[in-house]
Amino acid sequence: MSDTIFALSSAPGRAGVAVVRVSGPETERIVRAVTGSVPPRARSAVLRTLLGASGEPIDQAFVIWMPGPASFTGEDVAEFQVHGGRAIVSTVLARLGELSARAAEPGEFTRRAVENGKLDLTQAEALLDLIDADTDAQRRQAFRQYDGALGQLYEDWRGRVIKALAWVEAEIDFSDDDLEGDPAIRSRTEAATILLEIQAHMDDSRRGEIVREGIHLTVIGSPNAGKSTLINALARRDVAIVSDVPGTTRDVIELRLDLGGYLVQVADTAGLRAAVVVKAALDRTIFEIDAVVFRRRARRIGMPQ
Repeated sequence: MSDTIFALSSAPGRAGVAVVRVSGPETERIVRAVTGSVPPRARSAVLRTLLGASGEPIDQAFVIWMPGPASFTGEDVAEFQVHGGRAIVSTVLARLGELSARAAEPGEFTRRAVENGKLDLTQAEALLDLIDADTDAQRRQAFRQYDGALGQLYEDWRGRVIKALAWVEAEIDFSDDDLEGDPAIRSRTEAATILLEIQAHMDDSRRGEIVREGIHLTVIGSPNAGKSTLINALARRDVAIVSDVPGTTRDVIELRLDLGGYLVQVADTAGLRAAVVVKAALDRTIFEIDAVVFRRRARRIGMPQ
C-alpha cells in the first residue's frame, strides 16, 4: 500500500485511445515529472504533453488528476489518456517505471479500493462480473450488485444480528432489572427471522449462477433429425455442416448465444444410432426434452418465453 502503482487500464493492443492509470502516494510527483507542470484541477481532463526522461515529447494526452480520498482507490490517482499505439503505451509505461512506480499486480487497484473502504467485497466481485458480462441480463445482475444492493442486504442482516446479541447481553447483565418485554424471546425471534431470510436468499434455484454462467443445452436426436439446422437457425449463421448424408456431425459443436439478453450455451452432437438407443427412440429428436428444461429454467430466472 505504500508503493505507487501503474497499469494499462484499457484493453491491450492497438486502439484509438489507451488509458494508463497511476495510484499511490507518489502520484502527484509523477504527474509533475511526466507533464512538466503541476497537476490539473481535480477531476478535469486537461491536454498536456507527456515528456521523457531527457525532456523529449512522448505524446499529447488528456491528464486527469483525482486526489484522494475522492478516487476509485481512495489514494491519489492520475489517468493519462494517450493515443493507443503500442510504441506510445510501452514508452509511457517505461517512463512511469523510471519514476519509481511499479507495475500493478492483477486486481491491485480494486484491492486497494477495498482496503481503503471505497468498495466492499460484494462490489469487488461484481466489478469482475460487470467487466466479463456478455449479455444484458449478466450486465443488469452485476450492476445491481456493484451498486450495493447485495452489500446493503448483508449489512442489514449484520446490524440485526448485533441488535439480537445486544438483547441477550442485556438479559445477562441486567437480569435483576425490570427490562421491558423479554429480551431473550425477542432475540430468539429475531434470529429465527434472519435465518429464514438467509435460507430464502440462498434457495433461489441458483438463479444468479444461471445468469452468470449461462443455461447449458444439448441438442440430441437421431441422424438427420435437423439438429445442425436448428443450431444454424439459432446462431443465424452456418456453424454446423448440414447434409442429407447421415453422420456429418462427428464432434460436439459448442456455441454461445445471446437469446433475449441471456447467455445460452448450446452443444450440437452426433446423431444417436440403433447401437446406442432403442430403435423407437430414433423416430423423433430428444431436443423437445431439453426445450422443456429450457422453458422451466427460463421461467425460474424470469427470462422472456
